[in-house]
Amino acid sequence: MERMMVVALGGNAISPPDAEGNISQQFDAARTSAARIADLIQAGYQPVITHGNGPQVGNVLRRVELAAHELYTLSLDICVADTQSGIGYMIGQCVMNELRRRGVNRPVATVVTCVEVERDDPAFERPSKPIGRFYSADKAGEMQEQYGWRMVEDAGRGYRRVVASPMPRRIVEMETIRRMVIAGELLVAAGGGGIPVVRDERGELKGVDAIIDKDRTAALLAAGLGARLLVIATEVDRVAIDFGKPSQRAVERMTVAEARKHLRDGQFPAGSMGPKIEAAVEFVSRVEGGRVLICDLAGLAEAGGGNGGTWVVRE
Repeated sequence: MERMMVVALGGNAISPPDAEGNISQQFDAARTSAARIADLIQAGYQPVITHGNGPQVGNVLRRVELAAHELYTLSLDICVADTQSGIGYMIGQCVMNELRRRGVNRPVATVVTCVEVERDDPAFERPSKPIGRFYSADKAGEMQEQYGWRMVEDAGRGYRRVVASPMPRRIVEMETIRRMVIAGELLVAAGGGGIPVVRDERGELKGVDAIIDKDRTAALLAAGLGARLLVIATEVDRVAIDFGKPSQRAVERMTVAEARKHLRDGQFPAGSMGPKIEAAVEFVSRVEGGRVLICDLAGLAEAGGGNGGTWVVRE
């Protein structure tokens, strides 16, 4: 368990932003991710893998809307469940195949995971989570008018649809995941931030239309497992201050206090780096000796050595 870590792969690690994102391309990207995960396993670490699903779930939801004249529709929680299972299948298969090529035969299991949120979370009134593809300003306006979507500009790359993103409060299958990890199993869990559920007046679980931020759920998962290291793999090798400006500079190490100040100063937008930094702060603040590494896939090799990427630490 001391060699256990949680590794959170972004949805774009499976569906590259510069490609259509079809299944063949997703498998290609998953193989690249799997090679880095296999490096960690061969180095003696036990990674618990989680992942985003923003591009994929947006495409599934769009497919549902386009087929609504002929087929029954799917709610957003079901779309999350479908993409969680599908992406978990791809990652697991690719990791098993990569390990087999290296002479290691180990199964990778995907745990379909629900995450409980509050029914009265204010996020339901203020959608903020970007999903699906990028659109031009004109096309975004057209989609907003035709379908009632809420659209926001995302990271200077165009406009995307946004949906509610409530805070994760409890991982429903946490004890099951913990027992499997203690037994040494390789897992993909809580993908896509988890299937969002609430408890009704009778205490029964019910799915809701939302996408939980995968990094916040990854922090909850890592804390619940007692992990000391959370790795958030993203598109950049390091977090940057003044991103996109002439004064841009990369950050190798950031304390919780510094991270909070940068968040207050607006350095990390809500639709991109903000949730990652907030998740890092939450995890490091909760877990004694906890550290967070934010890096690109190539930086995963440094996860055990303390080098590369941006490290978020308590002080």
